[in-house]
Amino acid sequence: MAVTSPEDPVEARPMLNSSPEKNETVEKREKHGDEDEGVHMKREIGLLEGVAIILGIIIGSGIFISPKGVLKETGSVGMSLVVWSLCGFLSMIGALCYAELGTSIPKSGSDYAYINEAFGPMPSFLYLWAANVIFVPTTNAIMGLTVASYLAQPFFPDCEVPQLAMQLIAALCICFLTWLNCHSMKVTTSLQNMFMFTKLTALALVIGVGFIVFVQGGYKRFDNAFANTETDPGKIAVSFYSGIYSYAGWNYLNFMTEELRDPYRNLPKAIYISIPLVTISYVLANVAYLAVLDPVSMISSNAVAVTFADQTLGIGSLLIPALVAVSAFGGLSCHIMTSSRLCFVGARQGHFPDCLSMITVDKFTPKPALIFLCILSLFYLGVGDIYSLIDYASFVESMFILISLTGLLYLRWKRPNMERPIKVHLAVPITFLFICTFLVFMPLYVRPMEVGMGLLITASGIPIYLVGVKLTNKPAWFTTLLGQVTNQTQKLFMSVKED
Repeated sequence: MAVTSPEDPVEARPMLNSSPEKNETVEKREKHGDEDEGVHMKREIGLLEGVAIILGIIIGSGIFISPKGVLKETGSVGMSLVVWSLCGFLSMIGALCYAELGTSIPKSGSDYAYINEAFGPMPSFLYLWAANVIFVPTTNAIMGLTVASYLAQPFFPDCEVPQLAMQLIAALCICFLTWLNCHSMKVTTSLQNMFMFTKLTALALVIGVGFIVFVQGGYKRFDNAFANTETDPGKIAVSFYSGIYSYAGWNYLNFMTEELRDPYRNLPKAIYISIPLVTISYVLANVAYLAVLDPVSMISSNAVAVTFADQTLGIGSLLIPALVAVSAFGGLSCHIMTSSRLCFVGARQGHFPDCLSMITVDKFTPKPALIFLCILSLFYLGVGDIYSLIDYASFVESMFILISLTGLLYLRWKRPNMERPIKVHLAVPITFLFICTFLVFMPLYVRPMEVGMGLLITASGIPIYLVGVKLTNKPAWFTTLLGQVTNQTQKLFMSVKED
């Protein structure tokens, strides 16, 4: 939605600084090897930080709170473990496809960049629209509420936590982490490393206790493990959605490709380390839960890890909610960091207002994009049924992953000589394509309302694209307004820096 035409995309630009520090900034830019004009975000993410980002996004609160979704839809213990394993396998082959996309199209923005490269601006804009209007801010809001529920529960031991208290705590968490991401990427990524080890410690505790119970007789719960397995293909597809939700985030490192040191080496390595580690941990965690809890107890629990701890750890059960809270907090921090790059890249391409493509010359962070998403996230905290929005968006998000994968195969056909530092075997994207097609279209008859609303939300971006991006002869008042917004944003951050 830039003032310029779509044929003249807006590049990342600095927040202008007329102080003597400008020469120092130019020297910094030259030192980091940026040949284009403007200030660019620095490559501060190494292999450990890359692994921490993937683990930080994937291992949120899902595996500790609601693994019951897979068990409920599959109908049996054995089939639920099969689904958890296959979801890990699916995430792995998907991540390998994205490793090829991320190294052959080395731009931040993940699906947005890949869809734009393969199919042009309109499909990529619709992804950008759906992501920034629904996916990202609602996910931030829900993750914030999850952190708030665990932090507030000790203060309300005998009653339900008031909704207003949860909203205020969630708002505080979102605002603090947004400020931290604006302040320093180095501090943020260092915290991600700490959160990664906390998450793994929590999973190790669950798995270790479950193993002890398993060898003491818990293995008997796995007798006739496949009894009552669901045979309806639609419900099996929905069970995969529940499992994949807990694996969500395997492609989020691609949002920050331009900030990754040596992406051709570190992007695939981070994938090879993190995805198998998550898959093994998730399967073992579910075995631990099922060794302690029968299927009925597991399905009826609103926080499986807490119920598990209450039955096994005694007074030490308070440790699990604390670890889950830290895990959810780390997941929120990582999601805010990665998803802001999507908004930033979209603005840089002229699909969002220019002011969102700015980065600060002192911290090299996309402050306007971070603050914009923070405001949207705070807005969704006040929405009544925020979870229904996630249901609507889940289908659309999966659909765009399918489109990105189709783009990989399309580029293989149309541009066979394109430089591909990583090139997976053709069987990998084709297998992923078939599985994704099944998962995307099978729920059409199971949950038509959610699918229809998701498509409607996406389609609502078409008139926005036609007026804001495609229309070259925009009214003078429109271009003047956007120009004023950009100038005022620039002045605001300049004054903040001077203060």
